[in-house]
Formats: sequence, C-alpha cells, structure tokens
Amino acid sequence: MKTITRFAGFVVLLASLSLGAISAQARDARHFLPIRDAIKMGRADGKLGSDVRLYFGRQTHPPVNAMLAKGVVTNKKTNRLNKSDRESCNWVMLSALIQLQERARDEGGNAVINIRSYFKKRTFSSESQYECRSGAVVSGVALKGDVVRLRH
Repeated sequence: MKTITRFAGFVVLLASLSLGAISAQARDARHFLPIRDAIKMGRADGKLGSDVRLYFGRQTHPPVNAMLAKGVVTNKKTNRLNKSDRESCNWVMLSALIQLQERARDEGGNAVINIRSYFKKRTFSSESQYECRSGAVVSGVALKGDVVRLRH
C-alpha cells in the first residue's frame, strides 16, 4: 500500500512539474513601454545615431523629398536571462531602432517615418509607446516604417 501511495505521489509531482514547464514555455506577456526609454539608452551609450531621425506613429516631420523604402520591417529578439521584461524589451527595442537606422543609411535616407509596432502582422501605432512581447526566455520587438529622405 505504501508503495502505491508513493508511486501515486510521484506521478502527481511529475505531472505538476510537466504542466509548470508547459505554462512557462507558453508565456507571452504583452507590454506597451515608453519609446523614449529605449532612445535615451541608445543615445547615452552612443549606439543610436543622430544622423537618421526617427518618427513614430503620426509624429509630424519635415516634408518628404523622396520615399526610398516603404514598409520596412525589423523583427528582433533577445534573451531575457537575468533581465526584467522591461530591461530586455528596451534592449531589443534599441536593436530594432539601430537596424532601422542602418537600413535608412543603406538606402540613402535621413529618416524613418511612420514607425509602428508590427507584431505577428498586427499594427500598434503610437507616438509614445511600443509593443514588446516577453516569453519564458526571449523578448521580441517588431517594427515597421518608411525610409525617406526629408527636406532640411
């Protein structure tokens, strides 16, 4: 009888651990965080350049001289080990912005306009916030924007 009870206890423990692992893998926290925090971090450490301007949502900008690449998408991920969701989200947002700036330079542009979050092809547009998703071990940011040359 004791053997059966111990075995049943072991089965229950094993099942609960398995369910815990499944729920940890399925984590998909959705965050809306301030754009300014990621930009501030990028400017402070010199990773985000000032030669390519970034305009989010419907922010006003100088007139467009040339549309160089419409609907450019970046989809960046980072591990979130030893980081909070906010820290990993700001880090991966910075990576996405750097990639947009690099694409603008490659295209001969001086700005990226209409930047919006573009997670799983769903758009979230804001002048002040971006969307980030955090799973059990990875955070991700997807952005979409238009590379342009603006008049000075």
